[in-house]
Amino acid sequence: MKRKTLDILVGLGLVVLAGLLLVAGFVLTSNANFANDYVRDQLGQQQVTFKPAATLTAEEKESACLVRYAGQQLTTGKQAECYANEFIGLHLKSIAGGKTYAQIGDVQTDLRAKIAALPKDDPAAADLQKQLTDITTARETVFKGETLRGLLLTSYGFSEFGVKAGQAALVAYFAAGLLLLLGAAGLVHAAATPSTRGFAVPEPAGKTPARAS
Repeated sequence: MKRKTLDILVGLGLVVLAGLLLVAGFVLTSNANFANDYVRDQLGQQQVTFKPAATLTAEEKESACLVRYAGQQLTTGKQAECYANEFIGLHLKSIAGGKTYAQIGDVQTDLRAKIAALPKDDPAAADLQKQLTDITTARETVFKGETLRGLLLTSYGFSEFGVKAGQAALVAYFAAGLLLLLGAAGLVHAAATPSTRGFAVPEPAGKTPARAS
């Protein structure tokens, strides 16, 4: 094969690969922008605002992100993660001893069983009924808190896909630029290479290279 032909093939191949990576970069950038815009729009519609710094409790001030986002409207994935874990998560721990929705359900079942086992006129039944009412209210609050926390963390996870897509797009753009330069260099070299020059042309049979004396 002629060296010129090889340079042209390699150069064109690298340019084509660069074009494919450039297209992939555009697609990834589009996906990243969509994820970021979607999360911002959806969170913005909820009109959630972080507590102002002056109203944060001592326990809330221990969270760096609650202090950093104090007074801001919640519109980004990182903010959603902070609000879900550091604000809602913090206050859920103070309800029903930090029990989850499922764990509180076990407490409800136990109280109902105890109430059913007592005579209706037993004085202890009224106290147990009050405990059941209180734990039921706590369970409803925990359910709402855990649901909102889950939705916010879902938004955060979706936003992270956007971040990763943006990072992958940058890699694709860099690789495309590098391949384009290499391809262009190959084509320039092909233009400067004589058309008669071969590539890896074997030595004629019987001919031995000259040795230095």
